[in-house]
Amino acid sequence: MTHPRCQLHGSLVALVTPMRGGKVDWIAFERLLEWHLEQGTDGVVVCGTTGESATLTAEERRKLVTKARLKLLGRIPLVVGVGTNDTRTTLEHAREAELLGADALLAVTPYYNKPSPRGLVLHYSALAEAARTPIVLYNVPSRTGVDMPVEVVKELGERHAHIVAVKEAKPDLERVRRLVAETPCAVLCGDDASLPDFLELGAVGVIGVVNNLLPAECAALVRTVEARDTVRAAGIIERFAPLARDLFLEPNPVPVKWALAEKFPWMPSEVRLPLAPLEPASRAKLAATLRATGVLSP
Repeated sequence: MTHPRCQLHGSLVALVTPMRGGKVDWIAFERLLEWHLEQGTDGVVVCGTTGESATLTAEERRKLVTKARLKLLGRIPLVVGVGTNDTRTTLEHAREAELLGADALLAVTPYYNKPSPRGLVLHYSALAEAARTPIVLYNVPSRTGVDMPVEVVKELGERHAHIVAVKEAKPDLERVRRLVAETPCAVLCGDDASLPDFLELGAVGVIGVVNNLLPAECAALVRTVEARDTVRAAGIIERFAPLARDLFLEPNPVPVKWALAEKFPWMPSEVRLPLAPLEPASRAKLAATLRATGVLSP
């Protein structure tokens, strides 16, 4: 489903940041980008939550955006996470991402500070006034402690034409209905388990975690639901659903990085503190799911 304001559509992967020995593994990063191009992913998000944005240095951020831009060469959109809990820093990240060629900016609600709805309007308005690149709002209250009301999305979308979408990670279907019906912004699903329901209600796609492991299937799921091909969609959902559950056994991106390392010999599973490696019990459960869904050989 296309949207008159938003060019982002389909399966956008919230890409992990491969790390080895405490540093970004640039070879693995480029191989992941190549794989997603081959698999038909519709867009790539770097420096997001799944990319461990909170622990990236300024230089790492610059290199991630630069390398992704050069590898993708405009074939699919590059979305860059710029959101922080400080408006000034968010604006700095946005300006740099624009200069480096980002196609869109993903800005999570400020965390820890717990701004009011009015504070959210002022924060995002400052971002919209500082940057001309399309902006995607990002509501994920389970991680930030801040829930962005539909009314805020509506006000921001009406005030700034280049606020084009909201990534909604709260699995609240009534909220999705309202976002689609009452705001000028497109809706992108941010809760993998709810993707089929979001799509049925008018979401234009997903910025997801499962996409890291099943990129072709995630892209196909969006298209089959839009085409009302219920039989094929049901088959994809049957494979998709167990991963949407078990990739969140522990804080994201710990499970998905471990899963990718099991799938690809060149992919490290390392995460940065304060995240810890996947626990043995979670490894056993996730490994069984990876085999059952065909990500790994039985």
